Formats: sequence, C-alpha cells, structure tokens
Amino acid sequence: MTTFTRRLALTAVATAAFAASLPALAADKVNLGVSIPAATHSFMGGINYWANQAKKDLEKQHKDLKITIKTAANAPEQANQLQDLSTVTKINALVVFPFESAALTKPVAQVKAKGAYVTVVDRGLTDTSAQDAYVAGDNTAFGKIPAEYIVKQLGGKGNVVALRGIATTLDNERMDAFNAVLKGSPDIKLLDAKYANWNRDDAFKVTQDYLTRFKQIDAIWAADDDMAVGVLKAISQAKRDDIKIVFGGAGAKDMVKTIMDGKDKRITADVSYSPKFIYDAIKLTAEARLKGEKLPATTIIPSVLITKENAKDFYHPNSPF
Repeated sequence: MTTFTRRLALTAVATAAFAASLPALAADKVNLGVSIPAATHSFMGGINYWANQAKKDLEKQHKDLKITIKTAANAPEQANQLQDLSTVTKINALVVFPFESAALTKPVAQVKAKGAYVTVVDRGLTDTSAQDAYVAGDNTAFGKIPAEYIVKQLGGKGNVVALRGIATTLDNERMDAFNAVLKGSPDIKLLDAKYANWNRDDAFKVTQDYLTRFKQIDAIWAADDDMAVGVLKAISQAKRDDIKIVFGGAGAKDMVKTIMDGKDKRITADVSYSPKFIYDAIKLTAEARLKGEKLPATTIIPSVLITKENAKDFYHPNSPF
C-alpha cells in the first residue's frame, strides 16, 4: 500500500469515526418541552411570564439546550400539545403544569413512555409513576395557614365559606388542610365550599350564591387572590357588612399592597405561593438533564403567612402577578 493510499484509508477511518460519534453528541443535547395553561387569570399570567423568562435566560446560558413552550386553554388542548411535543418536536425532557390532574395523567405518561424525563409542577398527577420529579409550593401550608388565621381572628366562633380552585390534587391538599384545622374548632362552621376555578368571574357568581343563601357569614376563604377580587365585588354589590375577613392566596402584588397600606380592614393577611416556581422547575430540570442527572422525587417550596409586618418582602410591583 502506498503512503498516499494509506493516508486515504486513515482519513476514511477518521471520518467514519467522527460520523459515528455524532448521534452520541446529539443525544447529549436537551430538547425541553414546557407545557402550561394559558394566561386566563393573573396567577397564570405570572406562570407564563416566568416560563418565558426561564427560556430566555437558560438558552442564553446553555448552547446545548432548546426550550419549546406550549400554552393550552383547556385539558384536551394540552393533551394534544403534549403529543405534538413528543412526536413532532421530539422532546427528551418535559416540564408540565397540568391543566387538570386526572385528564392529563395518561397524556403525560405517554410522553414519559417514549423516553422523556418528566417534571410535573404544582398540579400533581393521579398516578405518580407517570413522572420522574414533582416541584410545587407547599399546598398543605396554603390551606392550613388561612384556616389558622381565620380561627384566631374570629376567636374560635363563626360562619365560614370557601371558594376552591379546579379539581386537582393540589386543591384537595389545600382543602383537606383547611378542614383539618377547622375540626379542632367546633364552633367554626364551614357552611359550604364550591369550586370557582381560580377565576374572578366564577368567584363573583359563587359568592353571590353564598350571600343569597347565608344571612350571616363571618369569613370567606378564597383560595386565590384573583378569586378574592370577585368575592369583594359580590360583597360590595350586595352591600353586606357582616363579612369580617376575606383571605385570598398566592401573594398577588395588589393584595400584598392592600395589606401593606391597610386599605381594607377585611384583608389583613395572605399566604405566599409565587408563580416563579415554574422558572425554578425549568431551571432545575434543564440543568440536571444537561449533566445527565435526576432531580429529587419531590421539591417543595415553602408557603408562609403574609401580614403587614412582612408584606414588603413579598411585594414585587414589576411582576405581572
């Protein structure tokens, strides 16, 4: 074999070896899908804001990371988007904030079955085997803190109504924790607890129904600050002055500012639950997968009581929520 021929052969071998290595390099790239509900209310506006901020920041920091964000107006649309992310976008990692728990469990499981690493955020699935990791706020504290506050402020006696969110595992955790506290105060009566879908208009209608049916209400727990806005509107229209406490949730900037300023004697406390946890979940998942690592099975971000004394620490005027 001549020197020239030998060089050609060596070049061919080197070229083949380089080509063979390409799939392995491509496999190290993280193609991350993010599936979240659309910005139908201000908390979800915050979720959308922080998800897009994560995409901007993380793609700039990591050249081997691509993030695709899909937003859905309902559970069936989100299920279809998950299928597209898996089969068309061909994601190998997923961060999903389920629109509903039961309806999204199978679609998420199908994505995982095709090899994607799955992090579920906030609204858990009904079958945890469909996920690799779970990131959420402290939903037990989210329900416990308002109940304890209401019981204390009412002196252990009074009538309470509650407005729940959407039928999800996290809503169940919140309501269970709320009820557990009330069981220790038999003179606190929970008159009713209805779903208002974390929505101002729905909360307005549910509260109108409560105000019609119940002649004496001492406190209203609206498990979301958007719902609390609808509650206050209904109370105002009905010209009711018996409600002593309206307790929302999640620390929306307008509600926190009301607490800071002492504008409304019915609103003196809230409980934290920042939508920024979607940013944290995307960052944790992306950076773990870039290293070939996994997250802990569960990551819980604390929820705490917000009062006038600490409200300034939770007030973010430039945030959409």
